[in-house]
This record gives sequence, C-alpha cells and structure tokens, in this order.
Amino acid sequence: MTHSQLVEKAVHWLRRYRCGVVLSEQACVSGEMPDAIGWKRACHSVLVECKLTRSDFLADRAKPFRLKPNHGVGCERFYLVPAGLVRRDELPKDWGLLEHRGGRIEIAHPSAKNLRSATGFRYEMNLLLASLRRVEVRVEPQSITDFLKWKNRMAGYNRGTLPEGLASAEEELNVFLEPDVTV
Repeated sequence: MTHSQLVEKAVHWLRRYRCGVVLSEQACVSGEMPDAIGWKRACHSVLVECKLTRSDFLADRAKPFRLKPNHGVGCERFYLVPAGLVRRDELPKDWGLLEHRGGRIEIAHPSAKNLRSATGFRYEMNLLLASLRRVEVRVEPQSITDFLKWKNRMAGYNRGTLPEGLASAEEELNVFLEPDVTV
C-alpha cells in the first residue's frame, strides 16, 4: 500500500464518519498539510494523519504543530496506520488511533473531541479559504459565486424549471447551512 492509497482510505473513512466537506493534502499558513481533514456540523473538524512506517510516525512528533498542539488543526485528531504499527501509549495526548486491517479501517482508540484551539480554528479557516481560492482560480473567467449558481442557469435553459433529479439550492441538504443548536 502507498501513502496516497492510505490517504484515499482516510478520505472515505471521513465521509462515513459523517464529514460533509473533506479535503486531502491541502496546505495552510501554519505549515501543516493534513493528509485528510473533514468537517461535520457546527464546524467540528476531524484530522487524519496517515503513517505507513514507524519512522514516519516518530518523525511526525517533531513537527512544530505537534510540539505546540494548540497550533494544530482538528477538534478530533487521529493517526491512521497499518494494524500493529503504533501502540496507544505512543499517541500524543488525547489523539485517536485508526488501524487499517484487512482492507477496513477500525477505530482502535477514540480521539478527544475538543482538541482544536482558537489558533487552530484560524488555521482551519486559512486552509479552507486557500482551498476555495484554488477553486475560484480554476473556474475563471466566472466568479465562484456565478459558478455556484449553476442550478439557476440550468433552470433558465430549461424554461424556468430544473431538469429532473435536481433539487434547488434551497431544497438541497446542506448541514452547514442549518443553525447550530449548541450555540
């Protein structure tokens, strides 16, 4: 298995873990480049770092955002490793452990759910905005706003109604637009 394949498995796991937005290998200003990170309701983020070897796992502990955990991203933080590579007692404080075993990912140890600081939140916003900017550059000459309104254009081409099987922007499920009941 390659690192890229393990990252792809992390992305699929995050989607099954109910993350509605998932990014992989995108950099933020802190220098951190999460292998995979996803967001659930209420801006709850889940970080997955993929390690194939013990030396890679051990080297990861020396990164600046690991030495200062309040600079890291992720409300929940996990390492994803081949089964048996890492012991629970080797994990950073409050981190979780995912093991790849027989083609499946199992939670070997849960993560705390409150690991992200205000600084980490700002770094996540930077990561999201930088990623959104990359999308915007790719959809030029349109603006990203126009690009996101593609359903309106489809309805216009279809004499005022959306093609069968498409829901309007107002009707589509998007948990990120629902109010946070915990606030």
